[in-house]
Amino acid sequence: MSSMNVKQPNLSYLNLSAKTVKYQLSVPELVEEALKNGEGTLADSGALAVDTGKFTGRSPKDRFIVCDEVTENAVWWGDINIKITPAHFNALFEKITAHLNTKQIYVRDAYACADENYKTSIRVVTEHAFQNLFANNLFLRFKDDELPEQPEWTIIAAPSFLADPAIDGTRQANFSIINFSKKMILIGGTAYTGEIKKGIFSVLNFILPEQKNTLSMHCSANVGVDGDTAIFFGLSGTGKTTLSADPKRALIGDDEHGWSENSVFNFEGGCYAKCVDLTAEKEPQIFDAIKFGSLLENTNYFFGTRNVDFSNIDKTENTRVAYPINYIANALEPSVADGPKNIFFLTADAFGVLPPIAKLTPSQAMFHFISGYTAKVAGTEAGVTEPQLTFSACFGKAFLPLHPAKYAKLLGEKMEKNNVNVWLVNTGWSGGPYGVGSRMKLSYTRAMITAALDGSLAKQNFVEHPVFGLLMPIECDNVPSAILNPRNTWADQNNYDQKANELANAFINNFKQFEDIADAEILKALPKVVENAI
Repeated sequence: MSSMNVKQPNLSYLNLSAKTVKYQLSVPELVEEALKNGEGTLADSGALAVDTGKFTGRSPKDRFIVCDEVTENAVWWGDINIKITPAHFNALFEKITAHLNTKQIYVRDAYACADENYKTSIRVVTEHAFQNLFANNLFLRFKDDELPEQPEWTIIAAPSFLADPAIDGTRQANFSIINFSKKMILIGGTAYTGEIKKGIFSVLNFILPEQKNTLSMHCSANVGVDGDTAIFFGLSGTGKTTLSADPKRALIGDDEHGWSENSVFNFEGGCYAKCVDLTAEKEPQIFDAIKFGSLLENTNYFFGTRNVDFSNIDKTENTRVAYPINYIANALEPSVADGPKNIFFLTADAFGVLPPIAKLTPSQAMFHFISGYTAKVAGTEAGVTEPQLTFSACFGKAFLPLHPAKYAKLLGEKMEKNNVNVWLVNTGWSGGPYGVGSRMKLSYTRAMITAALDGSLAKQNFVEHPVFGLLMPIECDNVPSAILNPRNTWADQNNYDQKANELANAFINNFKQFEDIADAEILKALPKVVENAI
């Protein structure tokens, strides 16, 4: 698609009158623009490699929602959803558009939600060509004759515009603000493209459960040849993208989905995969997707070459690549499938306590969904060995405008109606905590998930975990039986018992904030601290 083939957009509703408006540029045109502007370089794979500057990740404390008649009594206000006034938004809107009127801008019309019943049009106005390439890759792409006169939502992203916190009501110079009344997102002071993607995710997390009785999910999804859909919930680093990229199953999407009455559908038209330590052997589908048209962020080259060193994290551990979903050979297009037969909750447990796979009862599934547990290693500096507990409600707390109870209730209703199998999968440590044990082999995790998907795992005998009550299989094809019960993998099983109780207490303390929304069945699923675990 080239800007020469389409009618120029009417930007009068945005007070935008920039001298040069480059609309709906093709991928080659955008790459050419980015190179001409000095925004990045071409890697030897053909991908455009850029640096996003000061911000190499989202800035959650600088994300705001306009508090007005639409949101005041609906949004889950607090440290995740921070209020800003309509007056501050309006003033910033005037400033950011005046700022962009002095520049060349890039405009793209795209949409979210692959299911036609939920299609949401989005206009993305960016200062840089690479941001527009990102929007092309991550959102769903209109054909020339489908372009809307007026979009439902508009995103304005201007990295060089800095707010004045003393005047503008922000915390610092960068910001991301969602206005549900005006259907607009303003992003300033940051070039990190994830703010664009997650802004729309937050919008859909508000609209779909509230207005459409559709569960919005921070998950990946794929589907087998028999039409059996699988969903993979998990926080960053737990394996959502990796485990959903299965050559024997069609990829629905790697990060954001809706579960309606009749379908599971991708919100996006592309993937935003982590690149740290990426190799063709470990993750061939993602590795092969890094080619012309893909956008690499904050990676480094081997010295004197244009060959990306994926192990180099000098700029950030959060190196990324954005590519259209059709860069994955077996991607499903349109990205819509039936409701799921299996749901996987992925956790990277750095304590080495949770089993590599366990079958959950419905009440346990609700408990673990509301808890949203994983563990992050604090860092690699000398003396820092303790992992950092992370609980993120519904495996996506940072993107939830509504109270977690809303999403949990919808999940419970849908699980019951569809008779879904739910599994907890630990992609983290075994044989001891981080620093002592070792990371679960990806090949073993894949084998366990395959066994769950083909139904063979459910036919195995199970033993109950004494603390967490999880049902652990005794055997699984292509997986050593010794690793299936995590206690058996520790050299000192008394140390395991102590660490299991420690993690159980963390779960219990975290869940206190949700006790008022939990029924008796969910409360039964809380772990039980025991003195002498078996």
